[in-house]
Amino acid sequence: MLDPKLTDEPARMAALERYDVLDTPREPSFDRITDLVRSILGVPISAISLVDTGRQWFKSRAGLDAGETSRDIAFCDHTIRQRAPMVVTDAQEDARFRDNPLVMGDPNIRSYAGIPLETPDGYNIGSLCAIDTVPREFDPGQIAILKNLAALVVEQLELRRIAERDHLTGALTRRAFLIEMNRAIALFERHQRPVSLLLFDIDHFKRINDTHGHPAGDQVIRGIARLCTSLQRPSDSLGRLGGEEFGILLPETAEEDAASAAQRFCEAIAAAEIPGPPPLCVTVSFGVAELRGDWPTGESWLAVADMALYEAKRSGRNRVAVARHGAFHAA
Repeated sequence: MLDPKLTDEPARMAALERYDVLDTPREPSFDRITDLVRSILGVPISAISLVDTGRQWFKSRAGLDAGETSRDIAFCDHTIRQRAPMVVTDAQEDARFRDNPLVMGDPNIRSYAGIPLETPDGYNIGSLCAIDTVPREFDPGQIAILKNLAALVVEQLELRRIAERDHLTGALTRRAFLIEMNRAIALFERHQRPVSLLLFDIDHFKRINDTHGHPAGDQVIRGIARLCTSLQRPSDSLGRLGGEEFGILLPETAEEDAASAAQRFCEAIAAAEIPGPPPLCVTVSFGVAELRGDWPTGESWLAVADMALYEAKRSGRNRVAVARHGAFHAA
């Protein structure tokens, strides 16, 4: 009987998108798994492949140069169409693959074993695969090891998803927000599209905690996160970077529009009353930094925005300061 979850492509893509993992930087927890596959199975190539709409993208790869391939030549696209492992002992003798450019040319695939990466709700989003450049059999013990490691990949994806959200506000954690920033840097380097960072924190937050107690402080943090979420665009990302400090990532937004957005956030927060016992009114200070080519990492970009934020606080708080080529200006 046909498994409907193997043919429901929109639902499969929704399951993949929930992990928000495509085009993220390499992570040791996944690289260790592909290294283990190579070591234990004795193959030159291993990959964690995630099958996107028109491509396969490698979250981890060992012994392979390409970061992605088109979906129509991906062995893993065949793997996700079944529940059982897919094993190809000699690709040159398999009608599905003998003319495949990955077989005829680099990386010269001759044998392949792939295990579907099945999500807890039953969708195959990719595969963990072992690849050799010579024909070979994969014995049941090796397939069992590969299946266990594939389950570990899915566990890591689940843990990664859980760890992305701050428990108090629902915003991205600092780690997850930095991943988003580094992804934005990679896209900027590839396409030169504008992207800006807003960094803000709550003015005199220690006074709120000292006067009203930490539960009131938590209520303020939750209230501001909720307000920012309601004001931001669907493409924007809100992160809680620590304590009372937040970041908002604005794709397709240059400096002038980012400064205007920061001013709108700043004014909306100042005008809002945070509900609670007692209701409170607070202000925030913003630093704005449009991404430039000389900020190659999320941390360096964050540092520039942080200097602009410091300037906003030094200038009186409840205002916006913009980083412009090493100088800082009020918005």
